[in-house]
Amino acid sequence: GLFADGVAVAQIGACNFEVCKDHVDEVITVGSDEICAAIKDIYDDTRSITEPAGALAVAGIKKYVARERTEGQTLVAIDSGANINFDRLRHVAERAELGEQREAIIAVTVAERPGSFKAFCAALGRRQITEFNYRYHSDRQAHLFVGVQTHPLTDSRADLLA
Repeated sequence: GLFADGVAVAQIGACNFEVCKDHVDEVITVGSDEICAAIKDIYDDTRSITEPAGALAVAGIKKYVARERTEGQTLVAIDSGANINFDRLRHVAERAELGEQREAIIAVTVAERPGSFKAFCAALGRRQITEFNYRYHSDRQAHLFVGVQTHPLTDSRADLLA
């Protein structure tokens, strides 16, 4: 199913459209990882768990503030739901780090020979490894699936993949 199923509609209702037409200046879209990060922020601030659709407004405000570099303003998000499936919490916790850009998940193919893994670790530098899977593929190569801690202000995607 859909992640934020509480707000997934095929078409906006006529009454809602009339209100939005007159009062909404902009629509901001966010992804599932950003929603997960917002759920974590709400939990960190209030010790309450919200459903993905309820955290949507917080995720949108966070994206707006980051884009506009907003400071000194009061912004309000309406959290409209706490009906989250308990089994979904693990997914939310894992994806929140990605939504905050504090973790990157990379898949790499390395040569299956002595020193390849050491060279890969050297390429990562001093970054913390948060998850690691090694899959032997053949006598010539192996596949690595690695979660790496990142810092949103200093690490770029290009730096990590270089």
